[in-house]
Amino acid sequence: MSVDAYKRNTCSESMEDDVFDDEQPLVLKDVIPALENGWGSYGDFQLVGNGEVTNEYCGRYSHSKGCLRVENHNKVVFDKFGNSVNCSGKGYIKIFHNFCYKPSCPVCYKYGWAVREAKNIGARLSENGKYSMGFGRWGMIEHIVASVPVKDYYLSFEAMRLRATKILFNRGVIGGVLIFHGFRFNPSSRDWYWSPHFHVLGFILGGYARCRYCKRKWNCLKGCGGFDDRNYHDGFLKDGWVVKVLGKRKTVVGTAWYQLHHATYKVNSKRFHVATWWGVCSYRKLKVTVVKRKHLCPICHEELYKVYVFLAMVRDRDSPDYVPEVFVDVYASDGSPNCAEAVSGSSG
Repeated sequence: MSVDAYKRNTCSESMEDDVFDDEQPLVLKDVIPALENGWGSYGDFQLVGNGEVTNEYCGRYSHSKGCLRVENHNKVVFDKFGNSVNCSGKGYIKIFHNFCYKPSCPVCYKYGWAVREAKNIGARLSENGKYSMGFGRWGMIEHIVASVPVKDYYLSFEAMRLRATKILFNRGVIGGVLIFHGFRFNPSSRDWYWSPHFHVLGFILGGYARCRYCKRKWNCLKGCGGFDDRNYHDGFLKDGWVVKVLGKRKTVVGTAWYQLHHATYKVNSKRFHVATWWGVCSYRKLKVTVVKRKHLCPICHEELYKVYVFLAMVRDRDSPDYVPEVFVDVYASDGSPNCAEAVSGSSG
C-alpha cells in the first residue's frame, strides 16, 4: 500500500452513521482467499446469522409488558419515530419475543444476540469511562479499526487477536472491546470477501481530539507526537497494520450493535467469543457490578408489568407494519378494556 493510499484510509473521517464505514479498497486481491460458498463463509469462519435456526420458538411473540397508569399519563411525549403523542387516557405497550441469543441463528442474531451484546458493551465501557471532577477516567470512547495485513493471514485466530492487541497498544490504544470481522463487503459486486480486521470501541492514551481537529490532518508532521504520527511513522511503516480512528460516535450501543450484526464467528467452537475485552477494560482489571435492566414507561418512567392486550396488534417482527411499542387507549368507546394487567404467572 502506498503512503498516499495509507493516509487516505487512515486520516479521512466520515461523520455519517456506521453504514459500511469500515470498507476499504481491495488490496492484493489476487492473494486473498476466495470464499467457499460465496456468502460470508471461509474455513471455520462465517458471518453471524448464517447458521441454522435453533428451534421453532426463535423470533416468535412471547409476551407484552406495559403501563396502564393513566392517571400519570396526562402529558405529550415523542414515540420512537419522533412523532408527538398525546397520552391522556392512553397506556404504553412494549412487545417481547423469544430469542435463543446465538450469533449463528438467522432469526435471533440481529435483534436478540447483537442487541444484548451491544447493551453489555455499552454498560461496561460506560463504567470504565465514568466521570470524576469533570474528566473521564480514560477519556472519550473511540471507534477504531485495525486491519490485518495479508502477510499475517496465516496466523491462527488466537495469535491474530493477540497480535492486534499488541499493535493497538503500541499505537496508544490502552484498552477496550475487540469485535472480530473476517469479511468486508464489496458494494460493486454486492458480496463479501475474506479480509480479517478488528473493530475496537475503546480508549486512546491522551485522546484523539488533537489529531481529529488538527489543521494538518491530511499531512501529519513527523515527530508531532500525536496519534496519527505514531500510527504511521512508528506503526504502519514497521508492522504493516492499518489502524484507523473513525468519527465521533453518536451512540456507543448503536455502534456496537451495527458492528456485531455483521461480525464473524467460528463454527463448531463452544468457547469462541466474537467480542473480547483487553487492556484497561479486561475482566481482570475492570470489575463491573451487573445490574438487571428495568423496562420503564416512557410516559411516567415507572417500571413496566405484564399486560393482556385485547386489540388486534402486529406482533410478528417480520411484518412490514410491525412496531415494537405502541400507545393505546386503555378503554374503548363503550367502556370495555382494550388491555389489562395480567395475572402473575400467566402469558400476555
